Amino acid sequence: MIESLGDIFKEESLEILGELEHSLLELEESPDDQEVIGRVFRSLHTIKGSGGMAGLNDISAFAHEVETVFEEVRSGAIVVTPLLVNLTLAARDQIKRMVDAYCGGAPVDAAEIARISAGLRLLVAAGGKAAPLTEARQTAVAVGGMVTYRIRFHLDPNIFFHGVNPLYLLKELQRLGDCWIVAQTDAIPPLEEFDPERCYLYWDVILTTDRGQNAIEDVFIFVADTCRLEIHAIDDDRIVDDGDYKRLGEILIERGDLRAADLLAALSERQRLGDVLVEKKLATPGQISAALVEQERVQQQRESRKITEFASSIRVRSDKLDSLVNLIGELVTVQARLSQIATEQQGADLLNVSEVVERLTWELRDQVLTIRMLPIGTTFNKLRRLVHDLSQELDKNIQLVTEGAETELDKTVIERLNDPLVHLIRNCIDHGIEAPEVRAQKGKPRNGAVFLSAVHEGANVVLRVRDDGAGINREAVRRRAEQQGLLTPGAEVGDRDLFACILAPGFSTATTVTEVSGRGVGMDVVRQAVEALRGVLDIASTPGQGTTFTIKLPLTLAIIDGLLVQLAGDHYVLPLAAVEECIELRRDDAVSHGRNIVIIRGEIVPFIRLRDFFAIATAAPEIEQIVIVNVEGARVGFALDAVIGQHQTVIKSLGKVYQEVQGISGATILGNGSVALILDLPQLARAQQVLEAAAVA
Repeated sequence: MIESLGDIFKEESLEILGELEHSLLELEESPDDQEVIGRVFRSLHTIKGSGGMAGLNDISAFAHEVETVFEEVRSGAIVVTPLLVNLTLAARDQIKRMVDAYCGGAPVDAAEIARISAGLRLLVAAGGKAAPLTEARQTAVAVGGMVTYRIRFHLDPNIFFHGVNPLYLLKELQRLGDCWIVAQTDAIPPLEEFDPERCYLYWDVILTTDRGQNAIEDVFIFVADTCRLEIHAIDDDRIVDDGDYKRLGEILIERGDLRAADLLAALSERQRLGDVLVEKKLATPGQISAALVEQERVQQQRESRKITEFASSIRVRSDKLDSLVNLIGELVTVQARLSQIATEQQGADLLNVSEVVERLTWELRDQVLTIRMLPIGTTFNKLRRLVHDLSQELDKNIQLVTEGAETELDKTVIERLNDPLVHLIRNCIDHGIEAPEVRAQKGKPRNGAVFLSAVHEGANVVLRVRDDGAGINREAVRRRAEQQGLLTPGAEVGDRDLFACILAPGFSTATTVTEVSGRGVGMDVVRQAVEALRGVLDIASTPGQGTTFTIKLPLTLAIIDGLLVQLAGDHYVLPLAAVEECIELRRDDAVSHGRNIVIIRGEIVPFIRLRDFFAIATAAPEIEQIVIVNVEGARVGFALDAVIGQHQTVIKSLGKVYQEVQGISGATILGNGSVALILDLPQLARAQQVLEAAAVA
């Protein structure tokens, strides 16, 4: 199916609007950052152009109005203020509503657009003039990627007497990056006046490097007192311009090799400009050559960036990726069947083919799953706006600090993470972080902070949401839990069980219901979402220092590496990432004091007999196998009949009829066509604890 221009525009504009929001929130923290200002300007410019191409003149005109303001900001005529950021965020929201309206959504509020436009015009009128950036500052700002510099240096004519060889300087420049050199010879005298011990040359250099201007200046550090050096940044890798680079005459004027009046006179001639300038001795052939080299190299750099930007990524519909993953899942199942047949028949050729297909299937699986992986930073960026808006609504100065935005997760996991992260951050801001006055009385900074991080740990991703607030009020949580019957009055409970009450439906310690909190819905949503993702949620809190919510999630929900085991003739799968070791258990080795425990190298490890948990009537074998896994930070064993080995597990969801079955998270199809259930290890451990507690009571 070929997408229409409108569909393409909507998808691209929503992506650009997300980048614009992120850049504006970053600009609020660093109002003098010219790189961020440039990103904001380019986002607005792109939206304006895309809207015009799609025939949406209202979007194009409004974006142009905001873009004009940031053109003034870029030139230094207007300074960035919180009011400007807020107005631009509001303009961004209106552009998004205009895009939604174009795609069949609710109509936009014309009065709100007019209000924003008027506010921007007033801001421009009252903005005053800020000091323009110096060229050195502009050059310093540009550093951070590949930057192209125009360099001209004149050495002292007596430089040879100081033991300096200009060739070494040129070689040092070549080591910094791609370098094009033009030697200027117009100062060489006639032969009868020529002194071979004097230096008559000077050089023009076009250098593309990521080392920055300081590295260039360091090349000339030993001749700085006797050298006339000019360095100008003329291009950087953030510029992808559809137009041509400067014309020959403009470059010569910028270099100081030509006057504007002489250029106008030369342009009236019908000959090529370079020939005219040389013929009238307004510029030397070397100066013309250096300007042409600059023009050619910068244009090549920009063309290269445009090609790279186009070819580095391709937009694919998410449903096509989902379909591809499903096909890979079917292929994995067929490959398992092929491996089983090859093993049974023991044909050498069939075994070879089976091994090759298995290797290719694994590689294809890994590649397809990698395609579905996205950096979680896209979700982090959306949360910056939430923190910004809540800070203003609750009159708290709060900063969001992120770490590990480049950590990748399956796109399905990322999509379903947004809501729980929103609720956790709202909880931190509303319940956790104190008002500025209260923080000042406690000796804390008036500005609070929410820390959001992501990191890979094996086959899992660990997300942490932490605030530097007051921490959880344990007494308030206990009182509320006892009122709701979640805890027995006066019972001794640890932090883990106490904090688990916060996740119960309808639980809230807020005394009043506001738009932000008080209904007892948020944390229950978090718990359900994390469990649906086969993840684990942990809560830790230190009084006066803050609270940390830790979410541990699998990298993908589609295909996992599993450990295939057997129990009473049926097969089950345990997620391999959680497995630590397997041991044998004889009947005499088990110890029971109200619960099953086994001693492993001096360590007491509780274990669960799956035969008893699933109420299987057949007798256990004389020697059982115990698979030791890590569940929520604790070592737990699962006793079963036999461990078969590693198995690529294509996860199939269970129907609605089986959704309430405890201890089972899904199913997979084995090579022989039979079904193996996938065990939900954390849920099994919690259910066993409940059964043991009930037995003791």
